[in-house]
Amino acid sequence: MPALVPARAPAYTRVVGEIRIVDVTDEASFGLVPPCADPGFDHRTCDYWENEFGGSKAARASWLASGEPEAPARPDLAGNPFAPRGPSAVPDWLTGGGDEPADNPFAPRRTVERPRTAGVPRKLALLDRGRGVFGSYAKALLLDGEPAAYAQFGPLSAYPRARQIRELYPQLPASPLPAIITCIATTREASHGGHAKLLVEAVCDDLAGRGFSAVEVYPEAGAHPERTSAASPRFWRSVGFALAADDDRFPVMRREL
Repeated sequence: MPALVPARAPAYTRVVGEIRIVDVTDEASFGLVPPCADPGFDHRTCDYWENEFGGSKAARASWLASGEPEAPARPDLAGNPFAPRGPSAVPDWLTGGGDEPADNPFAPRRTVERPRTAGVPRKLALLDRGRGVFGSYAKALLLDGEPAAYAQFGPLSAYPRARQIRELYPQLPASPLPAIITCIATTREASHGGHAKLLVEAVCDDLAGRGFSAVEVYPEAGAHPERTSAASPRFWRSVGFALAADDDRFPVMRREL
C-alpha cells in the first residue's frame, strides 16, 4: 500500500475536497502520478534533472512499459593503453550481494534494500534509487481520489543537473548541503486551487523529518507555467522561499527548515 501523509493546508491556502498525499514508491503509486498540463511533457518519463546534459521532459510512451531500462552507452576502451584502470573489485558481500564471510557475532545486523532496476518503468527506477537510504523521491497529491499534483525532490547528489546549476553560484552555502525540489506541478483542472502549495508544505515537513536544514529550488524565470517543472520565483516566495542567488533567468530560491 502507498504510504499516506496527513496533509494540513496552510492558513493562506483554501483547499476544497478530500486530500491525500501519497509517496511514490512502487508501481501502484507510480500510476497515481498525474499528467502534465502540457501533453508534450510527462512527469513519468522526465529525466531532465537526473541527466546533467542530455535529459528531457518529453512524453515518451516507451518509458511507461515495465522492462529493462536501457544502459547508457560506454566508450570501448579495449586495447587503449591510456584508458584509466578501475580499482580492484569490491567483494559482493560488502554491497549487499553474494555470500557473506563467516558470521561475526559483534557485527551490526543490517538489511540492504536494493533499488529496483529491472521490470519497472524507467522513471520509477530513477525514483527508486534512494529507497532504503533516503526514502521516497516523489509524492502525488490526490483530490477526491483523483491525481491533482506532483512533486519530485531528494538530496542534491541525486540530481546532476541541479548540482551543475548550483556550481554557478559560489555564494551559496557549501555546508550543510540542502535537499532540493526539482518538480512541482498540478494538472490543468486542479490549477489555482492551492494544491501545489499544500504539496510543497508536505514535502518540506518530510525533508525536515529526514534531517535536512534547508531546501533549494532552481526555477526558470519567465518560463511558461505549463512548460517548466520548477515553477516560478513568485510561486516559491508564496511558500516561504527567499532569493538566495539572483539571476535574470536561473535564480536560486532557498527555504530554511
